[in-house]
Amino acid sequence: MTEMLFPRGVDAIDWHGRFMMLAGAIERLRRPGETVLSSFAGEQSDFIRFNAAKVRQSGRVEQGRLTLRLVNGARQAYFTLDLSGDTHADVRDVDKALAALRESLLDAPDDPHVLFDSTAWSRSTHRSGRLPEPQALVELVAQCAQGLDFVGFYAGGTVLRGFASTSGSRGWYEVENFNFSWSLYQPNGRAIKTTYAGDAWDDVVFAGKVSEAAARLPVLLRTPRVLTPGGYRAWLAPAALSELVESMASNGFSARAQANSMSPLYKLHTGACAFDARVALAESLELGIAPGFNDDGYLRKSVPLIDAGRSVGQLTSARSARECGLEPNGALPEELPTSLAMAGGDLVEDDVLARLGTGLYVGNLWYVNFSDRMNCRLTGMTRFATFWVEDGEIVAPVDAMRFDDSLYGLFGERLEALGARTELLLSDSTWGQRAAGGMQLPGALVKSFELVL
Repeated sequence: MTEMLFPRGVDAIDWHGRFMMLAGAIERLRRPGETVLSSFAGEQSDFIRFNAAKVRQSGRVEQGRLTLRLVNGARQAYFTLDLSGDTHADVRDVDKALAALRESLLDAPDDPHVLFDSTAWSRSTHRSGRLPEPQALVELVAQCAQGLDFVGFYAGGTVLRGFASTSGSRGWYEVENFNFSWSLYQPNGRAIKTTYAGDAWDDVVFAGKVSEAAARLPVLLRTPRVLTPGGYRAWLAPAALSELVESMASNGFSARAQANSMSPLYKLHTGACAFDARVALAESLELGIAPGFNDDGYLRKSVPLIDAGRSVGQLTSARSARECGLEPNGALPEELPTSLAMAGGDLVEDDVLARLGTGLYVGNLWYVNFSDRMNCRLTGMTRFATFWVEDGEIVAPVDAMRFDDSLYGLFGERLEALGARTELLLSDSTWGQRAAGGMQLPGALVKSFELVL
């Protein structure tokens, strides 16, 4: 792994060329009876952390990581190594890794659920984005956040993924995008959090988001509205809804979890329960935020998951397919959606507060977890930018409160409207490296949102 701060002008590594070169070398190193599946994950990213609208930390990371999967009969083993970018050194390391894998296979038991795609295919995605130059971004933040306690984290650059097999498959995914999240704080510790993500940066859009949040800051200085436990009419902004949907999707669409009756959407899949007919979700590869192939060598495709409020599909990995007698559809081994898209509705953004009338405007949620998995019941806390609204106007902040509610109710009989505008929320995970994927969601107006503490 190469991790460094370096000035503009330093040439980045051609990871595509290096990976394809290594794929060819692995073909030559392969022995009879062996199949090698090679997966690459890398990035060329800028990171900037802000505090009080000033740079607290900045840097650039360039790294590439290769995972080799050696299969011989029904036995398999994995080895992951960081690549240096030096051709001879990387080929030497790959040769040593294959030798170690062959040694480990001598004592490895047969795996009855080994399955991978042995066809030869080729798929390549190269998409350049319009990203801000780090120095220009620093100056823009200083300008837009002048006089504000602006705390944020920017991550932007190129996300790289690759796949190659000794069966002849070759896949490459190289996309530029950015993810910027920030909070504006008041001296009393209350804050408003905002995110901006995508592949086409626009200074005007960013400035507008900062200005919109700043306009609501004075409300945070007002006396908080104290609420008693109970059900409250509420608008769940896309960022808040994403926490609920992400928890639901953790096992909700998994073929394995469905087969084992462990899915939180089990009642939806069996037809015992249904969502409102306006609810539609799909694993949508058309969003372009995740590779169109997986590490088992299968090409991925979009999968409708919920249509007209009813379950219509599932995510089936190669392993689940072998174990449960199903057809794989390109799902990742974890059977998590990586490009989850929810259809919008007819509630335009400018009418949200008026349509809400009196109730809660929930900007963010956190610490979301299941309180009753089989009934898809979730609990967690309201977070920043949760306001009390009266007669279509924000009048006071609301202290953090615990909620406990079922998505069968929120997406069912209590769903009043879905936002017309959907927001792209890219994964903000940088654990080890920047993640690919995310989701595109509207907000939701619900007749009742259950607060318990």
